Formats: sequence, structure tokens, C-alpha cells
Amino acid sequence: MKAQFKYAFFTGLRLRGNTFSIIFIMNMTFIILGALNLLPFAAKVTAVSLGGVAIAVMLGMNVACDILIISRMFAAPGAYLHALTPAPRNRILLTGVITMLVKDIVTMTFVITSEVILSLQLAGESLFALVRNTAFSDLTWIPDALIYTAMLVAGYLIVLMIILFCITASKSIFYQKRAGGLLTALLSIGILYIVSISSILVAPFGTVTRYGISFVIDVGTAGTVAYVILLLAQAAALFMLTSKLMERRFNI
Repeated sequence: MKAQFKYAFFTGLRLRGNTFSIIFIMNMTFIILGALNLLPFAAKVTAVSLGGVAIAVMLGMNVACDILIISRMFAAPGAYLHALTPAPRNRILLTGVITMLVKDIVTMTFVITSEVILSLQLAGESLFALVRNTAFSDLTWIPDALIYTAMLVAGYLIVLMIILFCITASKSIFYQKRAGGLLTALLSIGILYIVSISSILVAPFGTVTRYGISFVIDVGTAGTVAYVILLLAQAAALFMLTSKLMERRFNI
């Protein structure tokens, strides 16, 4: 499994790493100069603008590098290496998913946090005073922050597993079938619908309001935790189905 992590980690690392390094140096330079009050107002506006562009650039680069990791697992010639490796498919799949999850969340957390800090500096707010007066004066926000962070991770995982499952289905169940692309598209729509409609399972933890043919579920903390567990369970189920398809019949 160590070797599989190495293969997944180094795929697209130079491209993603160089982009992140440039953004890191640029944002940290603006943040440090802003904290020392060495930036005029125009420079702060420029910093916020460039920080916003950096978010888009990093997001695009993450998507591109994730595609490289997925291609290494599902397409030639990289997939031949995985096919010849005496390792279970679920292990190969797990290393790819974890690698994409960690790289995407770490890089996007930094660029978004940097943009928030630069925006606060533009507004004339002291970040350290804001943190001292709000974050540490009342710690009741910590459980909510952890819950919503878990929701973000669970949401990312479910989207990623839907993509990987549909790719696997197109290369196994629907391989060389007539209208295989259409069947794969219908499968993805069906899974999205099931994931969406299954949120009704958390209705006992909140209040359900009907708007015509649609429903809105208003949940509290307990409902949010239940929703996170539901998303993780669905992602785990898709992971197992994907690995099973890759074990039984998989065409590179």
C-alpha cells in the first residue's frame, strides 16, 4: 500500500506543487506586509484581487491533477501498472481517493483562508484582535465548526465516489455496449437522485416543510450529524461497489 500511495502522491505533484508554491509565496508576502502596515490601500485591493484569482487557479489545477490521478487508475498506460500490481483493487482505489482528498482540501483551505485574511486587512480589521475577541472568548463555535468541516469532507467524498463509480461502470458494465455513454449518464443521474432523495432519512431529526412537489428539511445539530453519517455511509457503499466492479471485470 505504501507503493500505491507513492504512485498516487507523485502523480501531478510537480504541476500542483509549483502552482501552490507560487500562490503560497504571493499570499504570505501580502499577508505579512499587510500585518506590518506596509501596504497602501491600492496594494491591499490588488492583493485581494490576486487572492481571488489564486482560488480559481488552484481549483482548476486541483481538478486537472485529480484527473491525472484518476487517469492513472483507469486509463492506459498508467493503469497497466496497477493491473500488474498484486494488490487488491480496493487498496489502489483507497490510495487514490485519500491522495486527492488531502491535496485538494489542504491547498483550497490555504488559498481560501488567505483570501479571508487579505479581505480583513483591506477592511482595516486586525485579524489577531478578531480571533482573540471572538474565537477564544466563546468556544461554543468549535463543535459546529467540526461538524461543518466533516460535512465538507463527506460532501467531497460522495461527489468523488459518484464520479469514480460511473467511470468504473462505463469500463465494466457498459463496456462496448450500445449507447454505453448514455447509460453511464443515466446511471450518474440516478445516483445523484438517490443521494438527494435519501436526505429524507434525516427528517426525524428536524422539521419537514412542503413547497409544492419539493420538500425542505430544517435540521439542528443532531440532524446535521446524522446527515454527515448518511453521506459517509453512501460514499462507503459506492467505494465498495466500485472496488468490486474493478475486481470482477475492468477494461483499460
